[in-house]
Formats: sequence, structure tokens, C-alpha cells
Amino acid sequence: MTNLRMDHVSVVVDDLEAAIGFFAALGMEVEGKASVEGDEVDRLCALDGVRADIAMMRTPDGHGKLELTKYRTPKALGAEQANAPANTFGLRSLMFAVDDIDAVVPRLRATGAELVGEMVQYEDVYRLCYVRGPEGIIVALAEQLDRKDKPAA
Repeated sequence: MTNLRMDHVSVVVDDLEAAIGFFAALGMEVEGKASVEGDEVDRLCALDGVRADIAMMRTPDGHGKLELTKYRTPKALGAEQANAPANTFGLRSLMFAVDDIDAVVPRLRATGAELVGEMVQYEDVYRLCYVRGPEGIIVALAEQLDRKDKPAA
């Protein structure tokens, strides 16, 4: 038996609409929304009385998916450390390849996001930065330099 694919990453948020807006500013599209509850959901999550709202978002190429989940009950628990640094155990960031990092960062800032550190250039290969969005989610952005598919100026 083999792993067929990684289907999606799930992120628990408190403000579902703000999270949708943040990832929409990154170019992701809402694939669907649903509310879930019931015995099967309780058993799956090992929680009692689950009532949650979910938004499934996808990247423009259709390959990457992100599930944003807002628990109405039971109340979601906060992270151990708000705004955890990059060397904290666990999921730290979601990386997105972008074609114009200088255009993406202002769109994300308009949703309330902030740079974590600085925008840097790694050799002649990438321009990179970390952006902290809703719920402290860190999104890494990478613009590949000298791409063959990038139109010449």
C-alpha cells in the first residue's frame, strides 16, 4: 500500500471570514463551504458536540488545498505561544510560490498581515519572506528568480 497524495492542510481559525480573505488575497479560491456536526464528526475528532464551519480553498493551479476550520463548539484552544518563532516545534508555515512577491506582500498587508522578518534574496535563486496572517498563521512566500517561464521585461 502506498500514499496516493497529500490532499490538504487543515488550519483551525477563530475568524473564518478573515482567514478566507487573507488566503484569497494570496490568490487562493474558495472551493466550497460546509458546516459539520454529528456523531461521526465527534468520533473522528475525539470531541463531544462538535459544530464547525469549514472553507476549502485551492491554489489557482488546482493542486494545493487548504481547509480552514472554525469550531463553534467546543471552543477551540489557543496555541501554546502566540506568535511562536520559527524554531518552535510543530507546523510553522505554509510555503507558496508566487510570481511577483512585491505585488503579493501589499495585498496581504491590506488584510492586516505583517512581515515576520525581512524580505531576503537567497543567492540568485529566490526572493523570500515570511508573513504572519490571521490567528498567527505564518505564510512563506518564494519568488523564483530567472524562471524560464517568466516573460522577459
